[in-house]
Amino acid sequence: MLSVVVDQPNRLVLRELPLPEPGPGELRVRVRYAGICGSDLHIFHGQNPFVSYPRVIGHEFFGRVESVGPGVDEARIGERVAVDPVIACGQCQPCRLGRRNVCRKLSVLGVHRDGGFSQYVCAPAANAYRIPAAIAEACASIIEPFAVTANVTARTGVLGDDVALVYGAGPVGLNLLQVLKKVYGLRCFITDHLDERLALARRCGAAEDEIINTGREELGAALAARGVDGGPTLIYDAVGHPSILEEAVRLAAPAGRIGLLGFSSTPSAIPQQELTKKELTLAASRLNSAMFPTVIDWFERGLVQPEAIITHKLDFRDVAGAFDIAERQPRYSCKVLLDFGSDE
Repeated sequence: MLSVVVDQPNRLVLRELPLPEPGPGELRVRVRYAGICGSDLHIFHGQNPFVSYPRVIGHEFFGRVESVGPGVDEARIGERVAVDPVIACGQCQPCRLGRRNVCRKLSVLGVHRDGGFSQYVCAPAANAYRIPAAIAEACASIIEPFAVTANVTARTGVLGDDVALVYGAGPVGLNLLQVLKKVYGLRCFITDHLDERLALARRCGAAEDEIINTGREELGAALAARGVDGGPTLIYDAVGHPSILEEAVRLAAPAGRIGLLGFSSTPSAIPQQELTKKELTLAASRLNSAMFPTVIDWFERGLVQPEAIITHKLDFRDVAGAFDIAERQPRYSCKVLLDFGSDE
């Protein structure tokens, strides 16, 4: 089989590897589509502290069950599945609390073990979720990033009278926008400095007055001009730059909640007084904790439109070109998919 391998930082190759055999409780998936995530680019550049090399990357993917290991029902062969990359022990305290995404023995497909940028991949059968026929293959491949959104909104909580602000109109920010507006029915502002990304925000449901280009408008003044009295009650940082958290703390309404998704190692300068004065809640969120069923339900009911963020589909053999588009053409790309073809 052919797989996309990061041999070492900044060295990406297409390599013929042996077909993996599913172990006990596992199944083998013939991958159809896989999505490129910013964290894949970080692994490529040697900026992920958790990965070891060489590594078959990729943690957003969809395919069909092609084979099963001992203990897995053979009736699953042929199922259309999306695979949750989060593999947990189920025994440690975080797992017992329902926080398997921060398991003490956490293993993530595409990071700690080989992932989905491959024609075939093995995964625990419990992590492979059946996809209803109504959900398109390309859309099924990006259930994982929507699960990230489901996780952070669960961490912050969402109230019916919240006014939300999302920093960044990249894939994660646009997913948050869709979920906050279409699932929860909130007024939701979104910021970016690229008009092309903000045009995608319109496609994802943002009203004209909910779009703020921070290259042209100062954010606090822009919110006030749009009638946001006292600041947003719910803020999400989908960018991860240290200065954003600093600003979010200043802008947030009293009793506001701030959801954090970034993995920056650079400290933010936050006065404790500002947090305590307004009794703000900071809710960090990593990956997802069993959120695939929630997202599959959203997709099946048409509550969100995953196809709105898919801008490119490229043959997986052109992975270098796909990475170049994802990394260097932010004006014209959002979610880039690798197409692994079909055996049908």
